[in-house]
Amino acid sequence: MPVPAPNLYPDFNTIRLSHVCLNVKDLTVSRKFYVDMFGLQVTNETDSHIYLRALEERGHHSIVLQASDAPGTVEVMGFKLFDETDLDRANKWFQTKGRPTKWIERPHQGRTLLTSDNNGVPLEFYHKMDRLPTIHQQYARYHGVRPLRIDHFNCFSPNVDESVVFYSEMGFRVTEYTEDEESKRLWAAWLHRKGGVHDMAFTNGTGPRLHHVAFWVANPLHIIDLLDVMSTTGYVENIERGPGRHGISNAFFLYILDPDGHRIEIYSSDYQTVDPDHEPLKWDLKDPQRQTLWGAPAPRSWFEHGTQFTDVAVKEAELNATPIIAP
Repeated sequence: MPVPAPNLYPDFNTIRLSHVCLNVKDLTVSRKFYVDMFGLQVTNETDSHIYLRALEERGHHSIVLQASDAPGTVEVMGFKLFDETDLDRANKWFQTKGRPTKWIERPHQGRTLLTSDNNGVPLEFYHKMDRLPTIHQQYARYHGVRPLRIDHFNCFSPNVDESVVFYSEMGFRVTEYTEDEESKRLWAAWLHRKGGVHDMAFTNGTGPRLHHVAFWVANPLHIIDLLDVMSTTGYVENIERGPGRHGISNAFFLYILDPDGHRIEIYSSDYQTVDPDHEPLKWDLKDPQRQTLWGAPAPRSWFEHGTQFTDVAVKEAELNATPIIAP
């Protein structure tokens, strides 16, 4: 199936991804991981939630840790819209697609629309979030991997072609994709709104499930520093894959798992895609350099492990195609 033509004039204007709410077992344990080790900044804490932001972010939060009886699941993924009228247009658009919509109250956010995508992934859209003072030049706060901003989501999809069509209609534009040469179907795709390689990506697999949330860092040396910290503070088993450089996106990367199994990518050095006539790059599923430019295949866990969305049923991937996997 060919990659859809970009929709440059969608019904509503999504600026970027914004935040994710992760369900966790123990807030104290999660705080130690995300704040003390990883380097995110606490913006608010309650008995049931911890709100976090990265160092360049002015919005109140990009990660919400929620104490839950279902740890290792994902509550919702959030996106920021251009203005308030876009919220009403988004509400109408999702209703025309047969998706449920409702207006909800969220701490530190203005009017918020809760809905879901074609696979049932819970999505929320807002325009206003509490704005906080800048801290990106308060260098005494920099520790861990020095995370600067949330960069993207990646989700397992049972049908990547259908996911790409749905998000393309929303105005997301494909930057790179992996095609199975035998079936001519998409195995993975990277789509953006903010002008990087992706705000949203889809990987063929049992889903929908969250594959990972990524944070941008300034340079690869910060990733090396984090590995030294993790390996000497009790987190060596949480290192899953990397460091390395992706062929797709050209980014330097590291994948780690939090105490509840949520996968976090640390990400640096991708490229600009703001031109509306940017042409997507195609990769063969069997090309080992698509995973890692240096040729090293990903571990099996990277293709199989993901975290489910709360109360969302999953189904097996329709495409039976396998990339190169590390033994």
